Amino acid sequence: MTNDEKLDLILSEIRDMKTDMKDMKAYMQNMDLRIQNLESDIQSMKTDIQNLKTDIQNLKMDSQNLKTDIQNLKTDMNTLKLKVTGIELKLEEEIRHNIQLLAENHSNLIDKLNQAIRVTDKTLIWEVQLSGFRVRLEKLEEEFAELRNRL
Repeated sequence: MTNDEKLDLILSEIRDMKTDMKDMKAYMQNMDLRIQNLESDIQSMKTDIQNLKTDIQNLKMDSQNLKTDIQNLKTDMNTLKLKVTGIELKLEEEIRHNIQLLAENHSNLIDKLNQAIRVTDKTLIWEVQLSGFRVRLEKLEEEFAELRNRL
């Protein structure tokens, strides 16, 4: 092999190496772009994760606030129940008192009527009064049972 042939062969090899180097350079540039895109995507993911953490923290705080609000509603509801029970008892006492007054007056009228017609049997008025007592006793038993259940 002559020197010219050797030089041509070396030149050919150098050209192949130069082409390979250009390909390698292009590949490396492409890799640099990919790495930059990957770094950008990772940074974006970090931001998204931080936002998610913030959102979860906000949800936890909202949940705690909701629990507090529900507890306050329960307390208010219990207070309202006590007030309604007090109103019911007051009304019952007033109504019972008024009915008792009517019954007493009715009893006086029956007494006068009995005297007028000489009837001594007061069974009917005692039955009415007994019926009223039964109703009140049943109501008191229900309230007592309800109080016992609360405790």
